[in-house]
Amino acid sequence: MPRYFDVCNGDADGLCAVVQWRLAHPEPATLVTGLKREIDLLGRLQADAGDEVLVCDVSMQRNLPALQRLLACGVRVRYFDHHATGEVPRHPGLQVHIDLSPRACTSVLMDRHLHGRFRAWAVVGAFGDNLAQPADELADALGLSLPQRHRLRALGESINYNAYGDDERDVHVPPAQLYRTLAAYADPFELLAHEKVCRELHERREADLQQARALAAWRVDASGRIFLLPDAPWARRVSGCLANELARGHPGLAHAVVVPTPRGDLRVSVRAPLTARGGAAELCARFGGSGRAGAGGIDALPRQALDRFAAAFASAPWTP
Repeated sequence: MPRYFDVCNGDADGLCAVVQWRLAHPEPATLVTGLKREIDLLGRLQADAGDEVLVCDVSMQRNLPALQRLLACGVRVRYFDHHATGEVPRHPGLQVHIDLSPRACTSVLMDRHLHGRFRAWAVVGAFGDNLAQPADELADALGLSLPQRHRLRALGESINYNAYGDDERDVHVPPAQLYRTLAAYADPFELLAHEKVCRELHERREADLQQARALAAWRVDASGRIFLLPDAPWARRVSGCLANELARGHPGLAHAVVVPTPRGDLRVSVRAPLTARGGAAELCARFGGSGRAGAGGIDALPRQALDRFAAAFASAPWTP
């Protein structure tokens, strides 16, 4: 009998994509996930020939050696993602669903594949990934009211917030534990009605954002702003949410949010202007990071490289 493994980013997009798949295909599966910046996840798997692996919202480029090892062992892999891939292996055991366009996220790709069977969860994932227009289009197809959209948006943003931190001591709920709560509900509105963790995450997110909103930008230029946050757990938790909020509030500007880590380096979240969703992944790759067209990150920027990053950020060719 094959074993089943689900590998995903611990943010809203990754978790909501796997929720959709497992509602449609309820085999007992081992979940492998982590915080937002834990990307090298396939290397944790010990799968054998005939086993099946679902991968959602995890960069193929960052996991290519582990993917090739699994395929060589006879493992069947389904890969849903919207991040940079590098060269995609050609292998009969690999099924790929990848869309690099700035309007795509993994939850949207899963919704397409499942023909909208659990579309409300795709709405949650898209809102959590800061893709408001695709999320609204899916919500239109469901006939959701404005208050219903606001509730799903708050849920997606809260799940996404819970993925940010240096380790699990920074977050309210380990992503694997949060997934088990989400996956118990075919309808996210039922989740909201019965699980207090949704309210708790929303309240904690708002409290952290209130502290972040009080900070002035560190650097401002014609095309974007950089914010430096303090070395504190709340700052590590809120960095991604703040970057998304700043992007929505000033859609013509790029934004970067920089947070110290306990290791002494810096973690950076980058958002391209919403009016030109391109260039974030390329900028982050210059400093050892990765991402997608509209959003990217750098896990470990040396402090002495901050000014060099700021100069590159200021001159970045943000592209539609």
